[in-house]
Amino acid sequence: MSTRHIDRRTLFGGTAAVLGGAALPVLTATGAAAHRGGRVRTGIEVLADADFAELAGQAVGVISNPTGILPDLGHEVDLMHESGKVDIVAVFGPEHGFRGTSQAGEGEDYFLDPKTGIPVYNAYNDKDRMAELLAEAGVETLVFDIQDVGSRFYTYIWTMYLAMEAAAGLGIRFVVLDRPNPVSGAEATGPVLHPEHATFVGLKPIAQRHGMTVGELARLFNAEFVTEAAGTPVDLTVVEMDGWHGRMYFEDTGLPWVAPSPNMPTPGTAAVYPGTCLFEATALSEGRGTTQPFQLLGAPEIDHAWAEALNGQELPGARFREAYFKPVFSKWSGEVCGGVELQVTDRREFDPIRTALAMIIAQRAVFGQYGWRSQDGPTSYWLDKLTGDEAVRLAIEDGADVDEVSAVWAEDLASFADLRETHLIYRRRGR
Repeated sequence: MSTRHIDRRTLFGGTAAVLGGAALPVLTATGAAAHRGGRVRTGIEVLADADFAELAGQAVGVISNPTGILPDLGHEVDLMHESGKVDIVAVFGPEHGFRGTSQAGEGEDYFLDPKTGIPVYNAYNDKDRMAELLAEAGVETLVFDIQDVGSRFYTYIWTMYLAMEAAAGLGIRFVVLDRPNPVSGAEATGPVLHPEHATFVGLKPIAQRHGMTVGELARLFNAEFVTEAAGTPVDLTVVEMDGWHGRMYFEDTGLPWVAPSPNMPTPGTAAVYPGTCLFEATALSEGRGTTQPFQLLGAPEIDHAWAEALNGQELPGARFREAYFKPVFSKWSGEVCGGVELQVTDRREFDPIRTALAMIIAQRAVFGQYGWRSQDGPTSYWLDKLTGDEAVRLAIEDGADVDEVSAVWAEDLASFADLRETHLIYRRRGR
């Protein structure tokens, strides 16, 4: 196995990089001047500037969705196909599909892409089917390029993981075209998944807000999990970004935002999602079916008292507006809900997970009739799947405050933070 990085250091001749204690051959792009106009350059740009040499002479499969774009908003599959230098034999779509037309928990059925004629397959949550399709299509190198949002329960990273497993078993190379973590990669926060709570919203023990790019996660997955599952690591190449560092938010990158999924319309949505996605595990609407998913939270019979209780806490970087809304689908569809609109007033002070826990604790105190959602039976709680640790729910039920709930995962998080450090690629400014 080799783990390689295409970044701005190596097209001028390979140098050895030491990451995670292992000497890695490094492939390089175009030098410091490549960070044009102060804008981050993504992995696909670095690959294109290198004339797609990394993929030359191979049968290529691509896992992507509408976010696999270049700064001019053209899609990478179109660019690679039109270049005549990349032989794309198949495209694979994750949850929501390659074209992004499906809602949560769904993929897209097979189709021939009308623009390129390339077959497009559904790769959502089916490793065995992915392996069959890779073999059938004759894929020799599998490329992954999707904009992640930095939360463990966002499923694209698990599509990547299952694809890495399948590729490892078949002896197929795996190339990750890296993109920014839009909510910054400064640190990992929140509970770490316990194996008994593994689902497709969290297959392996990483933190709820992992603080890594997909390229860094691929390194961690390969070293810690793929070998155990597949019996061998995958031959992994990470095509690095140019100009990104771990304390950037998406707004700092100069890149265009394309919604990674139907309910992730803006970078502001991504900022709150690592926390307020926990409301999926409650009887409250998390804002699906509105124009502000994960920022509007509420249910019938909730009123101003919730916002007042929250604003009285003066939570760092957050403010709450009394809000009323009517979802057009999902929970409480067609019913008027009262609740709050979460406004982030200071990104660098805002902690989405602690804020969401404070919101849940306050809601239970003032509107306790709205409890947990169960999954597969009355004692199977969806919150345990999202947090990955039933101790979080039990602490809330016992009346713990936010500091006490956060203490539940402190030891697990410290262990994950140490592991994470060995697989980071980019510098974290200010550290």
